[in-house]
Amino acid sequence: MRVVFTEVSGSDLGAMEITLRRFFIKHVEKISGELPRRHMRFGVPFFVEEVTRQARLVYEVKMGTIYIIRCFALHKEYEKWYKSFK
Repeated sequence: MRVVFTEVSGSDLGAMEITLRRFFIKHVEKISGELPRRHMRFGVPFFVEEVTRQARLVYEVKMGTIYIIRCFALHKEYEKWYKSFK
């Protein structure tokens, strides 16, 4: 599958330290070869993957393309973003 980073996810990755950024890149490579796994609840049209214990990757799959929506280094940031959909 083709992978496309949104502007927001690109700036999220740019603000991270290099070691954490490498984890995200490896995880993106991993999900590009698999089917989406965990869909978000409350009608949010995205999938979420745990990169580390704290870090989360939010993405959407449309017509054979994976769009990386957001990359969160901390779970607290992810929860704040996720609660905005409730």
